[in-house]
Amino acid sequence: MPTTRRRLGLLAATAATVALLGASGARAEGETIYYMIPTLLDEFQTESQAAIENVFGGMGYEVISLDAQNRADLQLNQLEDVINLQPDAIIMNAVDFDAIVPGIEKARAAGIKVVNYDRQIRTTEFELTSVAGTVEIGRTAAAEAIRLLTERNGGPTGTVLQILGDPGDNYTLDIQQGFEEVMAAEAPDVEIVTKAAMQWEATNAGRIFEDQLLVNDKIDLVFAHAAHLTVPIVAIMEAQGRKPGEIMLMASNGAPVGLDNIRNGWQQVEVEQPLYAQIYGLAMFMPKILRGEPLEPGMYDVTGLSAELTIEDWGPDLKVPGAAITPENVDDTRFWGNLTPPTDPVTVVE
Repeated sequence: MPTTRRRLGLLAATAATVALLGASGARAEGETIYYMIPTLLDEFQTESQAAIENVFGGMGYEVISLDAQNRADLQLNQLEDVINLQPDAIIMNAVDFDAIVPGIEKARAAGIKVVNYDRQIRTTEFELTSVAGTVEIGRTAAAEAIRLLTERNGGPTGTVLQILGDPGDNYTLDIQQGFEEVMAAEAPDVEIVTKAAMQWEATNAGRIFEDQLLVNDKIDLVFAHAAHLTVPIVAIMEAQGRKPGEIMLMASNGAPVGLDNIRNGWQQVEVEQPLYAQIYGLAMFMPKILRGEPLEPGMYDVTGLSAELTIEDWGPDLKVPGAAITPENVDDTRFWGNLTPPTDPVTVVE
């Protein structure tokens, strides 16, 4: 992503903070929150950090972010250090879902409130988990794939190359589940070839694409589970002299590169992961969590999206829906890939 666009995004986030300061109501002076970042490898993670620091900072919390550099051992060590500092809350975004569990349990035993963001962990309890409806993202992607294949082939037929992220990440597995569930029911004649880009590395996605082109030159559509995985795929198509749209392309997370691909014709659909709404979802419940009050299940308006809070084995779980981005709506500022954070104050749940 061009540097200028990133700077504009941060300036917009700062403007959002001003709005929050002016209208969010109760302040949280003196309360400290640590945000545990898994990696800053992609724009979703860098924009998440910026948004969390601005949204929670705008509510009066002191926010300190720690980057684990995609190392589970480093993140666990960081968490141990944070526990010793006794903050009011921790926002967890885990590198490794299993390795971090002992640290989470130790933090909660020490009386620290721990909420979970983005990467769902189902093996231990949290005060709140705020995630995208990932199975629903997969289902939306399937509906778009069926539409694209039908427009091209006269019906839902052809070959789809599905490139997962790391198979140890529930995010990609849930998307796969939703995608394949709908494709099996509504497009059984479509051949789906599934490969995993380990560690969510874009170079691995590029190698998968190149290898598959050698054995199957009839690929109609590539579905990558994150927009940054499309970067080498587009570069390979350009190097081979292919035209935009010759092999159709979809991705799911809503990053700026995916939106730029759509504008340039290389990509037809991006299914957004609602980054800003997930963060607002955590923020609107944080005062209640810090007071030790229970959260009520039900439907909640989160930045205009209808999100459902359920009570699961791992605690309260807020699922926020995504949406399909196409050439017709790619410039809509509600999509985080346009780097225009909402300016509405956080509506705190009392």
